[in-house]
Amino acid sequence: MLGLLLLQVLASCLWLGHSEVVKSFETSCPQFFFREIPPNEALEPQKPAWICQRYKNQYYFATLYDRKMRIPVYSAYIYQPGPGKRPKTWLVEPQLMGPTYPKTMEKEWTLLNHYNVTLEKLSQSQAILHDYKNLTGLNRGHLNPNGHHDDYSSRMATFTLTNIVPQDEKLNGGAWNNYEQQTMIRRTQDCKTTYVIVGAVPGNNYIAKGRVNKPSHLWSAACCVVDNNYIKAWAVIAENDRNQVQLLTLGELEDTLTELYGRGQVTLFDSDCPRE
Repeated sequence: MLGLLLLQVLASCLWLGHSEVVKSFETSCPQFFFREIPPNEALEPQKPAWICQRYKNQYYFATLYDRKMRIPVYSAYIYQPGPGKRPKTWLVEPQLMGPTYPKTMEKEWTLLNHYNVTLEKLSQSQAILHDYKNLTGLNRGHLNPNGHHDDYSSRMATFTLTNIVPQDEKLNGGAWNNYEQQTMIRRTQDCKTTYVIVGAVPGNNYIAKGRVNKPSHLWSAACCVVDNNYIKAWAVIAENDRNQVQLLTLGELEDTLTELYGRGQVTLFDSDCPRE
C-alpha cells in the first residue's frame, strides 16, 4: 500500500514537471478528451503547437494552436458551467517562445517587465493584444468560453489569446452565444460528463496587417456520457460572417470538416461516441 502511495506521489511530481507546450495530447493532459483520445491528425496545421492550458499551476483545458495562422485549431475541455464573474485580463502563452519561459500563461506586461521579453519576440510566436485593437465588425471570440466553467481560476484560464479567434461580432453575441448558453444547457441535462471540442477553420482573410487569420467557420462538438450504457453526441457549425448556427450530428460535422480542411477524414472523438 505504501509503495502504491509513493508511486502516486512520484507520478504527480513528474506531472507537475510537464511544460505547457507539449509533444502530444496522448501523453500530456489527455483527461480533456473522451476516453483520453484527441482528434486525429487531419486537423493538424503546418506549424502546430500542443498546449496544455495551465494557469496558477493547474491544467484547465487543451488547445492545438496554429503558429502560422496565430489562431487555435481547437480547444478541448470538460463542460462544467456555473455562476461567476467574467474576467477582464487577457493572457498569452510564454512557452510558445521557447521552453526556457514560464510554463503557465502570463500577462503581456509581466513578460515584458519581468522576463526581459520584447513585444516583437512575443509577437513572432503568437497573437498579441495589439492584433485585436480597432477591429470593425469582429471581436475576440473564445473557443472554450468562460461561461462553461464554474470557478474564477478556470474562467480566467480561458482568457488567453491562444484560445481566441477574430469572430463576427453579431455571431459572437447572437446565435453562437445562444448555442453556448442555452442549447448546451438543454442538451447536457442528463449528462454526467460532457467532453467538448470547439474549433475554427482557417479562412482567406486576416486582421492585424496579415498577422492573424480570420476563420471561415467556427464549429463545436460534444460527447456526453449519460451512464455506462448510454453516450450521446451533437455538433454545430457556423459561417464566420453570418449570425446563424447549424445543428448537426457528430458524423455530419466530421464529414463537413473533412471537406473544409482537405487533409483526410476528420475524427473528433473515440469511436464509441455516436455519429448519428
